[in-house]
Amino acid sequence: MTWLDLPEDTDFGLDNLPYGVFSRGGEPARRVGVAVGEHVLDLSAAAEEAAAPFAQLLTSGVLNPLLAAGPATWHDVREQIREWLTAGRYADQVRPHLVPRTEITNHLPFEVADYVDFYSSEQHAINAGRIFRGADDELMPNWKHLPIGYHGRAGTVVVSGTPVVRPSGQRKPRAATDPSFGPSQLLDIEAEVGFVVGTPSTLGTPVPVEDFEKHVFGVCLVNDWSARDIQGWESQPLGPFLGKSFATSVAPWIVPLAALEHARVPQPAQDPRPLEYLRVTEPWGLDLALEIRLNGHLVSSPPFATQYWTAPQQLAHLTVNGASLRTGDLYASGTVTGPAKQQRGSLLELSWGGREPFTLGDGETRTFLEDGDEVSISATAPGPGGTRIGFGEVTGRVVPR
Repeated sequence: MTWLDLPEDTDFGLDNLPYGVFSRGGEPARRVGVAVGEHVLDLSAAAEEAAAPFAQLLTSGVLNPLLAAGPATWHDVREQIREWLTAGRYADQVRPHLVPRTEITNHLPFEVADYVDFYSSEQHAINAGRIFRGADDELMPNWKHLPIGYHGRAGTVVVSGTPVVRPSGQRKPRAATDPSFGPSQLLDIEAEVGFVVGTPSTLGTPVPVEDFEKHVFGVCLVNDWSARDIQGWESQPLGPFLGKSFATSVAPWIVPLAALEHARVPQPAQDPRPLEYLRVTEPWGLDLALEIRLNGHLVSSPPFATQYWTAPQQLAHLTVNGASLRTGDLYASGTVTGPAKQQRGSLLELSWGGREPFTLGDGETRTFLEDGDEVSISATAPGPGGTRIGFGEVTGRVVPR
């Protein structure tokens, strides 16, 4: 129950309460907010007025101080927000701090410390292997033994809505004798799910899989933009590098792990059995339903529950060599792809390497992205009582250099 007038089908109900950072109108001040229904609760202002014990964590215009405070504080803040929004005695106090979402500008919710991207969808790895190496060479020998990943560029992680400038670099088509330089002709997207680290760890001390919830604050949507021609030429044998580092878009809302209890499902069976440090006892697959739209047309609906490697396993592998976590670290799942054609999470797969153009709802065809194209990725997950938990959207429009 709540004193708020919430739409029955809202993705941002009281069981969600995702965090973000926003400004209002032309004001320069950035505020920590929580999405609820069609509004954002100005959490910075509400906590200050109420003299909440966590108010000082919300004054810097980014989520990092709250992230660093750890699970006990995350729980207390969430419970206080729920009380403010459900107990009628708080209505007059809280209502002035509710801002229509149509009146805000979203900003990057947290300062990104490090960015790591994984490659944990078996079907995506199989598809990529078939596209690049042929049907008899689907998975590399190490793929089912460890979560494969690469270290990305934190400084080019941008908030949803930021234009994506078409990158330039060296490309060498297979038929060409020498490489050339110029704008990418094979610009792609990757629909992914990101995990935001709150509590840091000590250098030299691995984080075990069972400590996942002690360190990871929440989940967001990610679009890992990819220049396939630049990536293909430079990744011989190292990479990715410039084919990925020009832009990674994240959604403006971070859904806390506490909101996803009803979305947890067992992960797919793992064979061979992972090494001991990657073995899990708790189910941390997530039943997220993603949707990819290109210029407003639905082109794919990837299911996240099919991911072979889970977020706790990725975190354990990320730190098993002693690498430390920092507040604001972001690590992403890699392309989310399901077994069906309409569940492919990249244009590389949807067009099968550019060899099979696909048709949009308006009759136009695509293989890779053209200037002016806008991509939007959204997702929902099961909540309590048949409700849905929403992740908002991560969008980006391609602009020429």
